Amino acid sequence: MADRGDLGWRVMAAGAAFAGGFVAKKAIAFAWKKSTGKEPPTNPESPEVALSEAIGWVVVMGIGMELARLMATRAAARQWAKGTGELPSHLRTEA
Repeated sequence: MADRGDLGWRVMAAGAAFAGGFVAKKAIAFAWKKSTGKEPPTNPESPEVALSEAIGWVVVMGIGMELARLMATRAAARQWAKGTGELPSHLRTEA
């Protein structure tokens, strides 16, 4: 069973990832609209969306969302380490 520190970290990391993803989605949609002049596709799976546009959107969103999740989790880990004095156990590197 998870100890309290592990549970606290999971809640903090999930919140950070959610917030990072929310901000990233808004920023990516804004950048898409600015660069293409069109709204991002709401349903890339639809045959009514051009294949090139659907692929472009999926690639940009996939990379952007994963980068946001990574950066948010790393920032949360730094804050966790400041507050507790150590990184969560699964983030420590064995030297």
